[in-house]
Amino acid sequence: MSKFWSPFVKNLVPYVPGEQPKLTKLVKLNTNENPYGPSPKALEAMRGELNDNLRLYPDPNSDLLKQAVAGYYKVQPNQVFLGNGSDEVLAHIFHGLFQHDAPLLFPDISYSFYPVYCGLYGIPFEPVALDEQFQIRVEDYRLANAGIIFPNPNAPTGCLLALDAIEQLLKANTESVVVVDEAYIDFGGETAISLVDRYPNLLVTQTLSKSRSLAGLRVGLAVGHPDLIEALERVKNSFNSYPLDRIAIVGATAAFEDQAYFEETCNKVIASREKLVAELNARGFEVLPSAANFIFARHPGKDAAGIAASLREQGVIVRHFKLPRIDQFLRISIGTEEQNQALLDALN
Repeated sequence: MSKFWSPFVKNLVPYVPGEQPKLTKLVKLNTNENPYGPSPKALEAMRGELNDNLRLYPDPNSDLLKQAVAGYYKVQPNQVFLGNGSDEVLAHIFHGLFQHDAPLLFPDISYSFYPVYCGLYGIPFEPVALDEQFQIRVEDYRLANAGIIFPNPNAPTGCLLALDAIEQLLKANTESVVVVDEAYIDFGGETAISLVDRYPNLLVTQTLSKSRSLAGLRVGLAVGHPDLIEALERVKNSFNSYPLDRIAIVGATAAFEDQAYFEETCNKVIASREKLVAELNARGFEVLPSAANFIFARHPGKDAAGIAASLREQGVIVRHFKLPRIDQFLRISIGTEEQNQALLDALN
């Protein structure tokens, strides 16, 4: 009964994740999961961890994985933070770095968890409008702020902000933290981690859910100046000292070590994306330029909700957002060649 709730709970508006239908024969293109499985080496490492050691707590610092991430990105282990999916990492960032006497800035069309965290932690925020082409304009962020956060590529649009534009933003915004949320960066962008040693207020977050096909494992990370990482470690160790289990630590480490498989699957997704964009353009769709493992598309002559409902009747699920400015767009995850063809057949 709600009389037992803490007072703030009744005003929370929770995040609504993409539907995870229980039916098995659906073509599921609504949650940006990777159509290809995890690295075989990651699966082998995880199977090897299924032993009596599961009675023991995991390493609270996940040092094995921190070293793998630090080696991969050529940073120091004390510049790496790990959490139970990038959503938990983001939650600690909002809690530990954005609670100041000014609004947080993020795009008006962006990851819908950002305003949810603001509600949870009592953070005022100010959405900054994307331009008419749904692009981020860095000059619009020259406002007093408690921090800036945006996905790159942006979600749900898929549009990429170039690294030199991110650097312009950092040069103009030196008094608060800038967080670049790179959940989809491996499908067509260049990570901003290369800038963290030059800009102490830059924090870059990533996830193993997308490009490394481990959404079911829940592993996220942040890379930045050791002072920023220390703030996150303090919050984490006041919340949950063991966010990553033994299986996640070894599986994620092996995934980072299997560079060949990572590149192969990313390239397959990118090739499928470009092919699907061409097919949709041929059917009259307008598709925003995407550097992600999904595309954002609208048809000038057809209602998006109607298309989504019709696709669903034919066993294909895509994501439709009933939100201002984007209610005529569909977000379509890139599937296997067979899944993409099923989408096209259903559209036909």
